[in-house]
This record gives sequence, structure tokens and C-alpha cells, in this order.
Amino acid sequence: MNALVDRNLLFPAEATTRSLARALYETVADLPIIGPHGHTDPRWYALNEPFPDPAQLLVVPDHYIFRMLFSQGIRLEDLGVPRLDGAPVETDGRAIWRLFASNYHLFRGTPTRLWMDYVLSSLFGLEERPSAANADRQYDRISERLAESQFRPRALFERFNIEVIATTEGALDDLKWHRMIRDSGWKGRVVTAYRPDAVVDPDFEGFSANLDRLGEITGEDTGSWSGYLEAHRKRRAYFKSFGATSSDHGHPSADTANLPSAEAALLFDRIRTGKADADERGLFRAQMLTEMAKMSLSDGLVLQIHPGSWRNHSDAMMARFGRDKGFDIPTRTDYVGALKPMLDAVGLERDLTIVVFTIDESTYSRELAPLAGVYPALRLGPAWWFYDSPEGMRRFREFTTETAGFYNTVGFNDDTRAFPSIPARHDLARRVDCAFLARLVAEHRLDENEAFEVARDLAYTLAKKAYRL
Repeated sequence: MNALVDRNLLFPAEATTRSLARALYETVADLPIIGPHGHTDPRWYALNEPFPDPAQLLVVPDHYIFRMLFSQGIRLEDLGVPRLDGAPVETDGRAIWRLFASNYHLFRGTPTRLWMDYVLSSLFGLEERPSAANADRQYDRISERLAESQFRPRALFERFNIEVIATTEGALDDLKWHRMIRDSGWKGRVVTAYRPDAVVDPDFEGFSANLDRLGEITGEDTGSWSGYLEAHRKRRAYFKSFGATSSDHGHPSADTANLPSAEAALLFDRIRTGKADADERGLFRAQMLTEMAKMSLSDGLVLQIHPGSWRNHSDAMMARFGRDKGFDIPTRTDYVGALKPMLDAVGLERDLTIVVFTIDESTYSRELAPLAGVYPALRLGPAWWFYDSPEGMRRFREFTTETAGFYNTVGFNDDTRAFPSIPARHDLARRVDCAFLARLVAEHRLDENEAFEVARDLAYTLAKKAYRL
């Protein structure tokens, strides 16, 4: 394929099965990318300005990279990660790149290494992996490329063959970048997704003020339960006007609830006045997942649930650097009991799509696949976050296919902030899926012609259909 990525990457070692995996892969390798969920910055596509230096593009914003380096004693300040208090951090991109390059060996065996090898080789034409010896030379080469017009965001969007990509914005976002994209006349399809955590989670910083702001921008009384729900409906409609086809919910657990309206209103009053205890705050989050599912029945937004992460596990790092700095840790997650109130309310609806993700792999075969294998509204999101990796993707297929099949899953999404790595992530997923399909054919569990159909569905069709794109 290129200097750093072997053409047989992730294919089976046995020659005949490897040959079939490669044949399957060649039919899907160049399919357009459907990106139904992710966290790239819409301003990139709106402004279409050159990306900053290599360090600011590839190192500073990527928590997969700096969490590994931090684990080996390298300070985030030395990697240019901004502090909340404005204290000085490294701003010299070349110095940051040198530090990254001299420690590239730390990523051996990780998916980060696979993604970065792909980006450096296929996008920037590098033929060596980063090291202390070549750091300056590579930095200069990447910098030269970033100054070229074909490396601007819109050009890369087209080069990557992205058919559609979804960004994720909070409920209070004015979506000005999406408006700018729409008004620019550019044909690239960039849509938003509704992420209401800041006005749904009572433990979110500034929650009360966030509810005040939600009321201001919707003209609704967010001091009342009915007004609060109507404010959500209006914001969801606003997001839909900018292409949203999904909402996204990052809750600590998968708990759902379906309280009678009067009880829900009383609970909201306690939440709104700051009198609720920890159990009540958890119950409110649970109730709101069911409320969002009910709203999805009306407005058609796909409901995505990303539960089970202990966010910002280090209080000290949260205070110093803020959210999303690599300290989110998987926790044990219950789905069978947790989802039952919501599934009792809406789980049998054929026109509703609820996509559930997990970072507790033990639940795949025991809980999630059986649930998705029977409830019409439920679909399984792909291997996510810590398991967005070759082994994680393989295990996902092994643990879920026998019970849920392929068609109760939603293909692949990259869920990334790292724009240059998007083709790498989709390519690796396609390789893993083709290797899995080749094994099923070799074991006479799948006909070869069926494998070619499924390969296309996993790479392209399922995501497009599930997310109504």
C-alpha cells in the first residue's frame, strides 16, 4: 500500500484466507466514507484555512497520543496542551514534534501507531517512522505540505472521499460554523448532531446557568418541566435545520427511567432548585434518556447512547487542564436492567433507532447482542474508544454476530477529533471486517458471494441507512 503500511495489514496469516480477505477488501477499500458520528471542528470546513503546524494538527489535540506520553512521565505542558489558568505551556511546534518523535516507540502495538503510520505515509508521503534522528526533517516536510492548497480542510475532505460527516455540538451552540458552511455554496456535506449533556446532566459544570441560557435562546420557561422539554424540542428542530440526523448522550451509566409525568415534574423541580441528592441527579439523567427517545419518535433523530466512562478521573488534571485530557476510564456497565424502562416505553417501535455503544466488552455477548437481537428499536454501535482497535473490532464481531447478526449493527464510525486519521480508521475497520468475513467463508459458515455483499454493507450501507444519511 505504501512505505509504512503493508498491503496485507490485519489479514489472516493463512495464505488462502488472506487472499480472500484481500479480494473482499479491494471491493470496499475505495468506497466513500460515511462519518455519522464524530468530533471534528466545523470551523475547519467553514473557514477552509490552512491547518497549523504539524504539532498543533497531529499531537496537541489528540488525547490518544498525549495520554500515552503522559503515562511515561512527559508533562502535558511540554506537549503544548493549554492550561485552564493560562499558565505557560510549550508553543514551539518543532519542540513538541521532537518530543513526540523521540518517543514514538511508545506506541508500538497500539492502534495509534497504525493510524499515525497511515497518515504520515499516505497523506504526507513519509517513508520512515518518527524518531529523534528524523524529527526536524519530517516536521519541515509536513509543514511544507500543510502550506499547499490541496492540504486545506475542504480539499482533504474531498481527497478522503467523505460523502458525509457529522460533527457534534452542545445544545447551546449557535451553529454559526454550520451556517457558514451552508451559505458558502461548498458541496461537501457536513451535518451536526445534538449533544445536550450540558443541559441534561445536573453534575455538569454550570448546569443551572446552562438551563437559564437554554430558556433564553428558545423563549421557553426552563424553570418548569413542560417548558424545559419544549426547549429541547425547539433545539432539536434547530439542529435538524442544519442537517442533524442524530442526538448523542454521554452518560455515566446506561440507566433509563420512565416516571409518570407528575413525578418527573417534581423531580425536575428538585433538580432545578439545586436540592437534589446524587441518587436523584442520576434518576434525572435516566429519565432524560427516555424523554429523548420519545422525542426521537416524533422528530426522527437517531438516539446514540455512549455510557460507561468515568469522565475526568483525575481531579487534579481536571482542575489544571479541563475535560477530555485522556483521563476518562471505562467502568462496568449494566444494560439489561438499565435500558428496560426505556425499552418498555419505546423499544418495540420499528421507526425508532437507538444506537448503544459500550466500553465494557463483557456485556457484548451477555447483554447487548441479545438485546439488539430482539428489540426492533435497538442497534449496536461499533467498537468504541478504547476498543476502536484491531483486536477490539475482531472481538466485537466475534461476540455479537452469532446473536445479533450483522444487520442489527450500524457499520463503522470513527468518533474522532483527529481529522487526518479518518481514512486510516475506516481503512483499518474495513480490513478487520474483511478478515472476519474471509474466516467465515473458509469455515463454510458464509457463502463467498454473501461475504462480498456483507463487506459492502459493513463499510458503507449500514451506517448510511441507520443514521438516515
